[in-house]
Amino acid sequence: MKPTDLVVTPMGLRFLGRVFPCTIGRGGIVPPGRKREGDGATPAGMHRLVGMLYRPDRLTRPADWALPIGPFDFWSDDPADPDYNLMVRAPHGFGHERLRRADPMYDLILITDWNWPQAEPGRGSAIFLHQWRRPGAPTAGCVALSRRDLLWIAPRITHQTRLIVPG
Repeated sequence: MKPTDLVVTPMGLRFLGRVFPCTIGRGGIVPPGRKREGDGATPAGMHRLVGMLYRPDRLTRPADWALPIGPFDFWSDDPADPDYNLMVRAPHGFGHERLRRADPMYDLILITDWNWPQAEPGRGSAIFLHQWRRPGAPTAGCVALSRRDLLWIAPRITHQTRLIVPG
């Protein structure tokens, strides 16, 4: 592991010598082969960060490679969708999650390469790092942090930064 890796530990998310409180999926951590769509689990493993999305109406651009979230941007979470586990645009006839939410949870999203780019249907979609609902509240499988900590981390990650979730 490198200091530039984001490492989930029992104490929180370790990054650049600091530890940030974080939450994981309500289903706990599962081996990659047991991860399933909708199980609420966070998959163990070494995950590359492959994208950063942000709400330009709520935040300034956190990094030069961050892309804005528009009002018609969704994430497909329907295993029957040919675009499963990809960002899609409305109108979209398959199950999806709206990225531009009324709450601030997805104002800033770091996208991992979980089950991407060639998604295996049903293996789980959208393992993000995002803002938590509240301290200690579990996620649907993502890793969540306070807004302040996420905003501190985002401009400091590089294309080599990985999310490491020990099994």
